[in-house]
Amino acid sequence: MNKITRRQALGTTAGALTVLGIAGATAHAAATDSRAATTPAGTVDEVYMGRRIQIAPASGGGHHGGHHGGPGLPTVRIDGRELHVMQNADGTWISVVNHYETYSDPASLARAAVRELQGSQLAPMQMGGM
Repeated sequence: MNKITRRQALGTTAGALTVLGIAGATAHAAATDSRAATTPAGTVDEVYMGRRIQIAPASGGGHHGGHHGGPGLPTVRIDGRELHVMQNADGTWISVVNHYETYSDPASLARAAVRELQGSQLAPMQMGGM
């Protein structure tokens, strides 16, 4: 008959608790870092890293009321402030937060902007002619 030593029992318990703790922390992070609401097709309303991301599909008048950019660009907001986005000819996306890195879709772009902002708020962009 094999007896389990106190040290072996404590080691097994600690290992199990560590695994459970990692799984619980991962589940909690997933629940708090990217909570997406059910929205109509083409829209996003989620909380990512504590910031609210909202994406609305393009309206018929184009982006920014039709005065800048091309038609078909979605409106992307972080905490209610608009993030100016542009679509490249190859279908990738860039924003004013980072013109040098491309993203496959507006949601990925918005999440990257949240990471890049590191808690800072977006400043309003002054667009327009002379």
